[in-house]
Amino acid sequence: MAFSSGGSGGAMADINVTPLVDVMLVLLIIFMITAPLMTHKVKVELPEANLDEKQEPLPTPPITVAVLEDGSLFWNDEPVTKDMLESRFSVEAQKTPQPQVNVRGDKTTKYRIVNEVVKTAQSQGIRKVGFVTIADRGN
Repeated sequence: MAFSSGGSGGAMADINVTPLVDVMLVLLIIFMITAPLMTHKVKVELPEANLDEKQEPLPTPPITVAVLEDGSLFWNDEPVTKDMLESRFSVEAQKTPQPQVNVRGDKTTKYRIVNEVVKTAQSQGIRKVGFVTIADRGN
């Protein structure tokens, strides 16, 4: 332990920060030299994007399938059978871009019937199947 040379004879309570400053300066110099070298390890020629001529895909109108309580089905308000529905789903699944299918179930329709329509659509390759509801007006 270091003792002061003064006449008090007590222990020196000050911390010597010189070694700490020396170490910090050395680390700072090392990081300043190595940081620019780590940014560009591999040079890659990136392609340039031409954003002026952006082509958007043609929007396809969604298909609406209505399901009533008695199990009757409607393809865009046109009555269809389950077999016709399945064949139409397979035709629409082949299109690019694929249209979205919106299922409108009557309020009193059993979920089992709506689920059969959704499973039929998915089994034929339709990726976007949604449900149409009306917003709750609240009190």
